[in-house]
Amino acid sequence: MNPFRTLLLVRKSLIFVVPVCVGFGLLSYCTDQVSSTVRFHRMTPVYTTTEEIREAVAVMPPRTIQGTGKIFSHENFLFLNEPGNGVHIIDNTDPTQPHTTGFINIPGNYDLAVEGDIMYADSYIDLLAIDISNHQAIQVLHREENVFPKFNSFGFYPDVNKGVVTRWDEIDVTEKYEGELDGTMWGPGVYQYIDYLDISQQARQDFVQQSNVPVMEFNRTQPTAVGRGGSMSRFAISTDHLYTIDDENMQVFDLSSATNPTSVNEFSVGFMIETIYAHRKQLFVGAQNAMYIYDKTMAASPSLQASYWHATSCDPVVANDTMAYVTLRTGTTCEGDQNVLELVDIKEATSPHEVARYNMDNPHGLGLDEHLLFVCEGATGVKVFDARHPQDLNEHLIARIEGLFAYDVITQDQHLIVIAEDGVYQYDYSDPKQITLLSKMTRAAL
Repeated sequence: MNPFRTLLLVRKSLIFVVPVCVGFGLLSYCTDQVSSTVRFHRMTPVYTTTEEIREAVAVMPPRTIQGTGKIFSHENFLFLNEPGNGVHIIDNTDPTQPHTTGFINIPGNYDLAVEGDIMYADSYIDLLAIDISNHQAIQVLHREENVFPKFNSFGFYPDVNKGVVTRWDEIDVTEKYEGELDGTMWGPGVYQYIDYLDISQQARQDFVQQSNVPVMEFNRTQPTAVGRGGSMSRFAISTDHLYTIDDENMQVFDLSSATNPTSVNEFSVGFMIETIYAHRKQLFVGAQNAMYIYDKTMAASPSLQASYWHATSCDPVVANDTMAYVTLRTGTTCEGDQNVLELVDIKEATSPHEVARYNMDNPHGLGLDEHLLFVCEGATGVKVFDARHPQDLNEHLIARIEGLFAYDVITQDQHLIVIAEDGVYQYDYSDPKQITLLSKMTRAAL
């Protein structure tokens, strides 16, 4: 998170100021002493040692899925990220009857990407290279340590001697202060909280969404982790390089030695960065207030071609050679006030411009397969459009998939994978007008 944005969000929720006054006949005199009652939410970091995190990585028997995140396919297998916990191994030889065969326990895993027989997965501050060529003998080949040092920073500098912040405990706090209120009431400072981070309820949802770290509340229900995949990914592989993003920066890893990924570049992109999508020689980076287009002809040193600015909102992006598709949606974590699909002409990558926009229900992730555009609409499922008609897209709605809360999609050989709130759904869209459900793997079923 942008520390300056954190500063704006950290605010007191309720303050009572009581002056102390003494009357002298008709003359009234007030001292500068005041009593103040401040109520706010305190986030206290919980640390886990790096040794404990690194020793916990292991292949385990199948286990119940608690949340759905990124999915990658490899041969006849699916690898499903469970945000924060690891990766489920799913035998998808028969898409009508998928079943789990194991679980790779990876603490702090939120994203992954696969190239060849190597899976690249984050583990809090580290990047792992995992050999998945033999699904019965999966093993970690390499760990690139401390390559994501800004994990969960938020203008807060963790005590590296304690390890990694793996959870935040939240409590409601009421404190009294004597004297005038000033910035010192917030403790050591917004940028260097060592023992705690005080944050208003208005900022809390943004904090939880951006940090990816579970929050254990002493007086509320623990939030359900929301995963991401497809257009909502923060990892992208192209031309033997892995591109990763955090809230502000892009980092480039050289994969020419596939089992030994090496960080070769890191640079600032902007603020509120959310997603990255690779297409041919370009990278499309989605931020809450913009889409950035990078030329990766020089793979290790992507160069900015253009910035396309839009209203502040959650912002997944997919693209083909001529058009980029951007969804904007309302939500407390993104502060947006629009639910729209924007079509952006990128034939001239240095001068992208909007060609059309359409009101949507509550668009999330999206996917492309030639002329078919799939848009997740949250509680109202998935819409399928014929994208060859950008000027009247709404009139070319081919199909709707209902009965699920859809976050993101992956398209592959007329095979649609939908990441939903309650699990993973697979469909056959060889006939886009008659999309057929192949299977659903809900949390209960798994």
